[in-house]
Amino acid sequence: MIPVDHIEHSLEQSLDHCIKCNICTAACPVSAVTDLFPGPKYVGPQAQRFRHDRQPSPDESVDYCSGCRVCNEVCPTGVRIAELNARARARLVAERGIPLRNWLISRSELIGRLGAGPQAPLANAALSFKPLRVIIEQTLGIAREAPLPLFSRSTFRSWFRRRRIVQPVATKGQVVYFHGCAANYYEPWIGKAVVAVLEHNGFEVLLPDQRCCGLPLLSNGDFAAARRAHEANIAFLAPYALRNIPIVGASTSCTLTLKEEAPELLGMQNDTVRAVARQTYDIFEFLRMLHERGELRTDFRPIERTLPYHPPCQLRAHRIGLPALDVLELVPGLRLIETHASCCGIAGTYGLKAEKYQISMDVGAPLFDMVRRSGFTMALCDSETCRWQISHGAGVTARHPIEILAEAYGLAT
Repeated sequence: MIPVDHIEHSLEQSLDHCIKCNICTAACPVSAVTDLFPGPKYVGPQAQRFRHDRQPSPDESVDYCSGCRVCNEVCPTGVRIAELNARARARLVAERGIPLRNWLISRSELIGRLGAGPQAPLANAALSFKPLRVIIEQTLGIAREAPLPLFSRSTFRSWFRRRRIVQPVATKGQVVYFHGCAANYYEPWIGKAVVAVLEHNGFEVLLPDQRCCGLPLLSNGDFAAARRAHEANIAFLAPYALRNIPIVGASTSCTLTLKEEAPELLGMQNDTVRAVARQTYDIFEFLRMLHERGELRTDFRPIERTLPYHPPCQLRAHRIGLPALDVLELVPGLRLIETHASCCGIAGTYGLKAEKYQISMDVGAPLFDMVRRSGFTMALCDSETCRWQISHGAGVTARHPIEILAEAYGLAT
């Protein structure tokens, strides 16, 4: 395993490439709407030169970085600004401890287990009760208006265990599905659509044990807990990755964390970790690869519909283009319009925090305005938290592109 100080050294080498051009600051969606965040250049490479392990952290404003990684995308010299900020936030947490609010909202797996299942109607009613949301905001600091998803009465994993397979599978091999917390506890229909599409294309879907990907923990600076989660996932997934069985996820955040964020930020770089990262694919990245090989089924029913599509920040950080657009353009009659908005603003748990809620809404305003002005009642996005934010900010139904593909195949999910 490569030690953390080696990762820190690599980050310091990247900051030396900063040419102070301010392109990252001009592109930053957060600094554009608030003075509380002075911008990626100042908080990232510039501030890093004043950080030292034997001195107290000088950072306060770094906590207002949303981690959207737009700065990484636009930097002409490849400075790893988002990673610098994430590690600076982790140092703050190590020195001062993690606030109860941040500890709670970063445990998405724990919250899902507590709320999903037979108790879901009661949990949903409680979290929809406005006076209770006011109390939660005043005591915990979770914004009363922030979009919280509804718990599902039945988890995806429980459905997967009891379902009956009604069509032959495994003509093309096996695929591991990494469903993540959202599909398991809040949106099981997303997981069902993924399974239906993969089986329709001749794969046997495997569902090994798995933990939260750890991104909420990384985003809130709890690197110790994130390391435990990633180590557990590596143990669960490595036996398949080492046999070259693809690991497919429909949450762009989860797949990016397995591929890149957790290994890089936590300094976990060994052959097993790299094998899991190498075998991990976003669902449409995998389907596009099948199409390029001539192996994707294209028995689509026409869908005469025009829909806006928002590629989330975490998808763009994959550096794989827009595979959902590439695949869905094969569906007769379907037309997707890319929003070209920089960020929806939610940034995972960022927009749930009372002091950051309005910032998140201001960041997402251009996207919300575009969707509202278009007159559409539905929008597509690959990220669960972005979908919840789009529905909240634009007042439309937001769906995962895999749902539209399953519909085009005529698959009941």
